[in-house]
Amino acid sequence: MLYPKPLEKLIDSYQKLPGIGEKSAERLALASLNFSQEDLANFAQSLIDCKSKLTRCITCGHIAADEKCSICQDDTRKKNIICILEDFKNVFAFEKSGNYKGCYHVLGGLISPIDNITPDDININGLISRIKNNPDTELIIALKPSVEGETTTLYIKKIVEKYKVKVSRLAYGIPVGADFDYLDEVTLDRALDDRKMLD
Repeated sequence: MLYPKPLEKLIDSYQKLPGIGEKSAERLALASLNFSQEDLANFAQSLIDCKSKLTRCITCGHIAADEKCSICQDDTRKKNIICILEDFKNVFAFEKSGNYKGCYHVLGGLISPIDNITPDDININGLISRIKNNPDTELIIALKPSVEGETTTLYIKKIVEKYKVKVSRLAYGIPVGADFDYLDEVTLDRALDDRKMLD
């Protein structure tokens, strides 16, 4: 069945969202037709505002509505503990846990020679500036356990050695509730390497 051209364009637009297939895009587009004119205008304006009004925090690289993000502006956060993340979406995941009280540094990517992404292409210089301004810093590297993540982790570890900062990284291992039958070898190896002593 062919949809009218404007509806087809709307379905195509929804399909550009991650995790949205053809059927879901159709449902969203058809549901949008039931919006009032005011709701549609607000929805469209929200999309435009997110693209035009959000910027990168000058301190950490997270997305922000002002020059600095709300986390960097928060005086209750521990400024000497910096969690290094690949992108801003990871910040929201950490914040939802509610336990982390330090700050963040968003790299905006990972080193990947195959994709021609070098250290100059990601936000490492900003990290070095922050360390120089606060030598009593602990870095928590929280990058994904991939070849690119490992490469970036090793690079950061090497370039910060001369600053005598503490460097740690997240433990990798077995997710809570996981069945051993379904775990891959890499996950099991990581879990063994990152094992903790019981008190």
